[in-house]
Amino acid sequence: MVSLIQHPEKLLRPGVSGSVNQYTGEVVYIYAFDVAYEMMRLPVRELLGQPVAQFSVDASKRSPKQLFFYRPQMVRLPPLERIGPRGPLRLERVVKLLPVGALSITVSVPFEVARIADLVVYHDLQFSNGALHHEVRHLAEEICRELSPYLVRPIAQLAEEEAYTVFCVESPLRTQDGDPISAEDWLKVHRRQVASLLTQEPDIDHLSRQEADESTGRYLSYYEHDLVVIDWDAALIMDEPQNFDETLYVMELANLQLAELEAYDRILDEALDRSYRDLGEQPLRRKGDVLRELREIRVDLARLSDELSNITKFFGDWHLARIYENISARFHLTDWHRTIDEKLKTLDNLYQLLQHDQSNRWMLMLEATIVLLFIVDLILLFMGLKG
Repeated sequence: MVSLIQHPEKLLRPGVSGSVNQYTGEVVYIYAFDVAYEMMRLPVRELLGQPVAQFSVDASKRSPKQLFFYRPQMVRLPPLERIGPRGPLRLERVVKLLPVGALSITVSVPFEVARIADLVVYHDLQFSNGALHHEVRHLAEEICRELSPYLVRPIAQLAEEEAYTVFCVESPLRTQDGDPISAEDWLKVHRRQVASLLTQEPDIDHLSRQEADESTGRYLSYYEHDLVVIDWDAALIMDEPQNFDETLYVMELANLQLAELEAYDRILDEALDRSYRDLGEQPLRRKGDVLRELREIRVDLARLSDELSNITKFFGDWHLARIYENISARFHLTDWHRTIDEKLKTLDNLYQLLQHDQSNRWMLMLEATIVLLFIVDLILLFMGLKG
């Protein structure tokens, strides 16, 4: 749902006030890491001293019965206590393991603020002893070391993580008098504040109307009291607390797909650069090595790309499908898939070119052998007649 509202105060329902008593909820930080070519299809019993379980989520709104292709393994780690920008914080951490050779780490931090603008400091969370993303990266490295027996062709060094921040606000919102507020009506009044939060802009007055409309342009609402506003770097969810998980998981999967697509793109770039360089070399043995390597890369990436696409299978006009469609559009996942497909086609053309070149060599060698045998036969025939 995309709308540009010039005068939001005129569109509020009669008697509805935009003044909210307080905002409570949690900020969820989602981090995706590509860690290996793939993971073995074996159950992990324990991770970092904690039992591993199968993750599942129940949908409360219209959604397919078979939500997801993958049901990842999940482990809930012990909570941590940190000193944040507004005092002591309690961090809840969850790790999910996916067979495509990736892991997703989510960190939840509760909040209770008087204004939406007070949440801006939670966007890039800093502690008294460092930043959250540094701790998460160290945790990911520790997980990779423990999971090494399950990883197939693990990467030598973790690349930069793909991070996404989600502000989950408990609903229904209520006014100072205790009256409930419609989520869409609230957004019409607080559109600039929400845009400031999602873009991590502390000064609302510096944000243009165009940027505010663009940042909050993709929003969805199912019930009167729920709302999902999706931007490139962050999102806002307004719903009852028990319904957060289903929307968060859709966002988590899209964020993981983005991280994997970026990893595939790096692999393809390296393979193409190496292929262009090797194709210019002359030794025949080297050509055979390049041909074999190109064939392996084609098969591997084609299979992984197909598995990655199957992580989410949404058909129809389901609410969760619309959320996934909007966040995938924000992440430009279709463009990433198109770019990778084009590079795979280029790699396939190189493979065909090299294979054709090698076939021509074999044909040339075969023809030269036939000619040589014909000459030998003539020589033997001539020597026989002369004798």
